[in-house]
Amino acid sequence: MDSSSEEVILVCTNPDSIQTQTDSPNEEILISTTDILTLNSPTILNFNTIKVHALRDSLVQHSSYFRGLLSGSFSESCLGSITIKWNVQVFIQILKHINGCPLDIVSDTFVPLYEGALYFGVETLLLKCKMWLSEVFSLSSEGFQSTEIQVEDLIQFWKFGFEHATDFILDSCMSYLARNFMWATHCNSFGKIPYDMLLSSVKHPHLTVESEVHLADALLLWLGSNLENLESPSKAEAEDSCNGILKQIRVGLLPLWFAAGKRNSFHFRHLAEESIDSIFIQLNIPTLGSQDTIGYIDFQHLRIRLTVYSKKLNLFDCPQITYAVLLSSLIPSSDLTDPTLKKIIENLFTNSRHRVRDRRAFQQRQLQTVTFEAVQEVDISKCQRLLIEEAVDCFCKSFPSLRVFKAAYLLNIRTMGFLQLLEKCAFICEIDLTVDITPVLPAQVTVLSSSPAVIPPVPESSSVEYKAVEIMLFNKSGPPLSNVTKLTLEGRTDVCDLGLQYISKLCVSLCHLNIKGCISVTDIGISDLIRRCKKLNSLMVCDTSFGLNSVQALSSAISDSGSFFSGDSRDNYLNSVASNLQTLHVGGCRGICESSLLELMSQTQVLKSLCLRETNLVDQALYNFIGSSLKMLDVSNTKISGAALAYIIHRNPSLKCLKARGCKNLFQEDNSIVKRESSFSTSHEELHAELEKECTLEEVEVGWGFSTFFLSALEPALMSLKTISVGLGGTLGEYALRRLPAICPLLETISLHFQVVSDIVVMNIVTSLINLQALSLCYCLGDISMSSFKFSMQSLRKLRLERVTP
Repeated sequence: MDSSSEEVILVCTNPDSIQTQTDSPNEEILISTTDILTLNSPTILNFNTIKVHALRDSLVQHSSYFRGLLSGSFSESCLGSITIKWNVQVFIQILKHINGCPLDIVSDTFVPLYEGALYFGVETLLLKCKMWLSEVFSLSSEGFQSTEIQVEDLIQFWKFGFEHATDFILDSCMSYLARNFMWATHCNSFGKIPYDMLLSSVKHPHLTVESEVHLADALLLWLGSNLENLESPSKAEAEDSCNGILKQIRVGLLPLWFAAGKRNSFHFRHLAEESIDSIFIQLNIPTLGSQDTIGYIDFQHLRIRLTVYSKKLNLFDCPQITYAVLLSSLIPSSDLTDPTLKKIIENLFTNSRHRVRDRRAFQQRQLQTVTFEAVQEVDISKCQRLLIEEAVDCFCKSFPSLRVFKAAYLLNIRTMGFLQLLEKCAFICEIDLTVDITPVLPAQVTVLSSSPAVIPPVPESSSVEYKAVEIMLFNKSGPPLSNVTKLTLEGRTDVCDLGLQYISKLCVSLCHLNIKGCISVTDIGISDLIRRCKKLNSLMVCDTSFGLNSVQALSSAISDSGSFFSGDSRDNYLNSVASNLQTLHVGGCRGICESSLLELMSQTQVLKSLCLRETNLVDQALYNFIGSSLKMLDVSNTKISGAALAYIIHRNPSLKCLKARGCKNLFQEDNSIVKRESSFSTSHEELHAELEKECTLEEVEVGWGFSTFFLSALEPALMSLKTISVGLGGTLGEYALRRLPAICPLLETISLHFQVVSDIVVMNIVTSLINLQALSLCYCLGDISMSSFKFSMQSLRKLRLERVTP
């Protein structure tokens, strides 16, 4: 037989195995390579020593290790057996691969197989491992969730690549972490990422974050978990490490509130001051010692982070963001080095700092923007200095897949004009134009007619941003906003009936509409929209003129052709808009009479969220409610009784949020209350029993009748409570307040009004509730001093003390 076809015995043992004396016949096994392919691997691995008959030529052909050992000048080349001290399980897998057996690589086996393939020089297995790593790392953001790769795996891969100087693995790990940085920050192992790996990923051109705030928060979180490691070997090196990673944050793009809030941070205070100076310069607000020159601005450091993997662009509450910052972020990086184009960008920044701007001076046509196909959501809320018309034009060109557009809290735009600007973005399906509704008093009178306000002509010298948002003619030709399914116009007082008519004609697929606080629309205007938008399943019309006409529109049956007709039969009710509603918020709508509410509640069988606060709600309306899927119910400041509320709770065991502040009849005994036949009495014990038996609440707002007894009786139902608000009429004694953290250990928000609160109660709350994020004490009596708040409250974000203590 040819020597190349001779067999050699491979004696395989684990290098770290403990040699023990045993009489067991299963101490070793002698098998062939054919047996490896057919026998069950766990059975083979039960033996301490595995001897394998393998062909020399196969080993020499596939492995450089065996090629040098068996065909070279080594003494082992003449031996009939070779001892292999390697992880037996891994080596068996390598032998399987050499002999043509398909091999599945997973995250747990990648490092051992790669290390084994590297040691034994099996090039085909090395190539297979590289292909596997490239494949799982090339998956998109949706795809990585379906793989087995976790942050722990990335750390393991990185450490292996670092120890073995494998650039391919190091580059793959830092690129993957950079592309999926937002995902990694939410993993428990984020704080265990090695410094070099984190720094390399943050510097990577594919670093993908939604906003600079997310990056800053993530790095500060990582530093908080690694202070001990960074303190060695010297303080100077530790400071260099901290500064080295924090310097990657583009402080000029941080919100002002964030930078100001970090001025007391030990590691971030210098960058916070730098951030504030940069923001003030962009806002044209000179600060002491700052350089108010265009040369001070680092264009590269003011570029918003956008990559081919970006899906969200979040500029929320960044008042310094201008069209210049936006445009300079959408052009190729190479344009910043071109002297001509750089001069144009400088002019952009110079002009953006003055009120009067001339678009012709921008010469932006010479700047070619990059297309980012993956971006689906943009949030420019509270970006007051951003040129809306130009911004929308940039978004439509650079983000062709844009689906969600948020421009909340912008008072310098007209609602209808802005919607018409968005006609350029063909795929938008969600729009949010919310403004703050708190200064707007709820409508106490019915609006009988509604039309656009008379707008004075805009002077020629006025800013482009105001010209861009004038109300346009509704007969303007253009594609309909047919893809818009969710529209939020909360607080928009410039929206009138004509605007609703425009929306109903062009947003033919509208499913969710929020016009809360739109006090300029009438009941007729709302009803006309409801009749046109047949797919509505979510309607939020709190504090509007929503009334009888709108209720009739919701109750009217829809024919097969899509038209509405009135009908009183039960079958018609099942085919109305109301029968498909999952969210209905009509709080503060005084135009709904008792009979209208009775009719409406009898049709809403699939509701999940219902708000009836400050309406003419009576018990019979709740008894008419036929739904069983409610998760949120708000009946604050109504006349309902405890029996009616108990009936609703009994029918809706999935209820998570209950708001019943200001309900003075909730716990009163009143046998004259009209109700249908039921097994429920009017006593508050029945309500307690239903809450305790049926619900696991997460949010509660109560007032009149709420007492220590209520809190103690509902202890099982309140164990998962995250938010509690006790208003006027509720009386929690000191004993109950002391027990609150024990009864509700998961509380995140506490709001107490008109309660007797002492220092001991406050200290117990802030020290016991580790998840507490918001604490409000308003008009509370008792012995409270500022010493109650001297404790560390890491999670607390909002603290409101109104008429509590000097």
